[in-house]
Amino acid sequence: MITHADGWWGRMASHYSNQFRLSITEALSTQLYASLEQLEPAPLTQENLDALAAQAEILGLPSKAGVYQLFRQESGSQPELAYVGKADEPLNERLGNHLFKLSGRQHISVDEMSFRCLFVEEDLSAVSPEKMLIKRHLETGRIVWNNRGFGNNDPGRNRDKTVIKDTHFDLEFPIDLTRKISGLTPGCQSLYDLLWDIKRNISFVFRFKKSALYRKTFVTVPEEDMTIDEAFRLVIKHLAGKWQICALLGWVIMYDDAPDTYPSAWRIYQPDVVFEQAPKTRKPRKNETDEDDELSDEEDL
Repeated sequence: MITHADGWWGRMASHYSNQFRLSITEALSTQLYASLEQLEPAPLTQENLDALAAQAEILGLPSKAGVYQLFRQESGSQPELAYVGKADEPLNERLGNHLFKLSGRQHISVDEMSFRCLFVEEDLSAVSPEKMLIKRHLETGRIVWNNRGFGNNDPGRNRDKTVIKDTHFDLEFPIDLTRKISGLTPGCQSLYDLLWDIKRNISFVFRFKKSALYRKTFVTVPEEDMTIDEAFRLVIKHLAGKWQICALLGWVIMYDDAPDTYPSAWRIYQPDVVFEQAPKTRKPRKNETDEDDELSDEEDL
């Protein structure tokens, strides 16, 4: 007896017929990858980002959303793909956030950075276009900052005490407290005004507890530019009790919660002392995915 598996039916299926499965995501991935490869990376500057916004207006794109790649070229080296991402908000704003973040970090310069991007008119959020691009790039090489916390915004108060992975972006490129702050208003002013002045003029998140004390406390800001470190030292001198400013690896917080400690803090300002400590880190957990390292985007205070 001849069965379908080993008889004429089986031979027919294997010789001149087969199953066709349409992969929409594979087609999108191939087209996105090919379209980006045709573009030349441009320096990550505000001028180029402004031109990007103007181009979107000319093209009549309502959302200005899309996908992008960031490249880093260290002195004497070839450009390296650093990050692949998508922007649900306008591309120029998302890339501007990266420019802002990188400009306040140690061990890196924005002059090393370039980008290329694609506006995407269709709603691709459901199919995660950046994940398709990441998968495509990882087939032939690597992406150095994805799954390392680079794209995260302020994660909110509940993440301040998180022990970060030893591969985290913030550990390699911590915030730079030696940068000068331009834009501070010299002279006598309320601590409230000084805190918001600092917050507006530094390139990383500075989150502080709301308090009526700030408007009742007055500070004299010197005429000459201060470093971020000097500004925090000035602020803490006008506070007492349990107040402390903690410079974490990626942002700074100020609360009246001493002696609470923060594992990823490396410099702590208290009314009577300023000291440093070695940040605590951890090894990546087994089977930890990209999503596990992406913190929620919450607005700071």
